[in-house]
Amino acid sequence: MKIAIMQPYFFPYIGYFQLINAVDKYILYDHFNYIKSSWINRNRIIQKKSEIGLITLPLKNKSSFLKIKDIEIDDTKKWKEKTIKTIKINYSKAPYFDIIYPIVKDVIELQTDKLSNINKASIKNICNYLQIKTTIDYNYNNAGNIENLLFNDNYLESNYSGLEKKTARLIEICKIEKADTYLNSIGGIDLYSKDIFNKHNIQLRFLKTNIIKYKQFTNTFIPNLSIIDVLMFNSPDEIHEMLDDYELI
Repeated sequence: MKIAIMQPYFFPYIGYFQLINAVDKYILYDHFNYIKSSWINRNRIIQKKSEIGLITLPLKNKSSFLKIKDIEIDDTKKWKEKTIKTIKINYSKAPYFDIIYPIVKDVIELQTDKLSNINKASIKNICNYLQIKTTIDYNYNNAGNIENLLFNDNYLESNYSGLEKKTARLIEICKIEKADTYLNSIGGIDLYSKDIFNKHNIQLRFLKTNIIKYKQFTNTFIPNLSIIDVLMFNSPDEIHEMLDDYELI
């Protein structure tokens, strides 16, 4: 069985959904620590038809010492109204606006104070729209036990001697899930060793997104924007072709 494990991001880019589509089971793991200046609470969209703009979730307690699941949204900033208006202004002329705008709006208006819940909703709504068949575990029940094991020095020494906790965590999840293949985004190629995973009878592969282009408002293409941009300009059939446009390394 092929699995992938990733923190929930805010309307992530197309490569994130390629990873979901490429595996049998996808685990959204919000027990990772929050990373400042990452894409966990923000993303890029088109602004004024040819520029790059940001949509951002304001946070109350954005500390790298906190788990993503514990990060709260700062609703005093009136970010919902601002974000909805920003999407509408910048994409109202896009060919699939009437279909995609309500999907995005439902996520932004979700009644929750947790960053993780908003991000999971953004991923779930889009996977439902694209009819992605992968089994997605949105609330991984084993996470608490795994994190406790990672702080048990005897367990780590007996099972993962010499390994960093980030590697031990992934291997432990693969074992629990009985996965023989673990897929990671290409960003992890310098972080994880195929040889180490092989020693635990797990094949490690990295997904590299190919160059994906599509018609936006102008002839100058802006790459690597939020999935919102992809959805606004492409049909589900066109996006499914993009989902398969990658290499496994």
